[in-house]
Amino acid sequence: MGFFYSPKWCTFEFTPEKMFKSKKDIVYIILAGLFITNAIVAELTGGKLIQIGPFIMSIGILPWPIVFITTDIINEHFGRDGVKKLSFITAGLIAYCILILFIGTKIPAFETAETVNDEQFYAVFGQGLFIMVASIIAFLVSQLIDVTVFWFLRNKTGKKMIWLRSTGSTVISQLIDSFIVSGIAFWLTGKITTSQYINMSFTGYTFKLILAVALTPLIYLGHYLIEKYLHTANPETDSTNPE
Repeated sequence: MGFFYSPKWCTFEFTPEKMFKSKKDIVYIILAGLFITNAIVAELTGGKLIQIGPFIMSIGILPWPIVFITTDIINEHFGRDGVKKLSFITAGLIAYCILILFIGTKIPAFETAETVNDEQFYAVFGQGLFIMVASIIAFLVSQLIDVTVFWFLRNKTGKKMIWLRSTGSTVISQLIDSFIVSGIAFWLTGKITTSQYINMSFTGYTFKLILAVALTPLIYLGHYLIEKYLHTANPETDSTNPE
């Protein structure tokens, strides 16, 4: 018995006999691993704020460029269903992290001079739980918007102008993401003022946008490497029509 993932554009058969037999299976699993890992790391580190000059932003922004790149590559090669299903799986795993961390804050620590005590553990993870809840909402909303905009532009441009649909989808989705997560996690909880909220949201958005544009060559490189790797793939198992 195995797990069969069968959207209309591709079939993944995760069975003991056939797992990793398809090159496209391997590519998807690697991209999914990068996507999930960086999304969860971003959530776990999101509670720390940093200030660069007059600008305030969350340290959790740092892993997001990898999420942008993998989102666009998965969109391009595995279609909108590939991104949507992976986004919901990731949200579920983040929720699992929240549950484990919440339980961890309720279990008394065994304290010595060299170990982490309850106050330290809560200061790092407990106060970040609400931020992670906010991030799940922002993450799902922005990912669904991203995939919608991406495929709107893809249908208009075909396989050309990868930079346009990659950057265009990020411009819109991350504007909404930045304001949702900052608003729920910091502004509504009274941790920052309205002016700080606007500053933080626009700073985070600008930082993400600059990184998205700067990393566009990596998206082209990723597409090139994947196409080269899949060049000899079996056309019956690795369809070229991802949508």
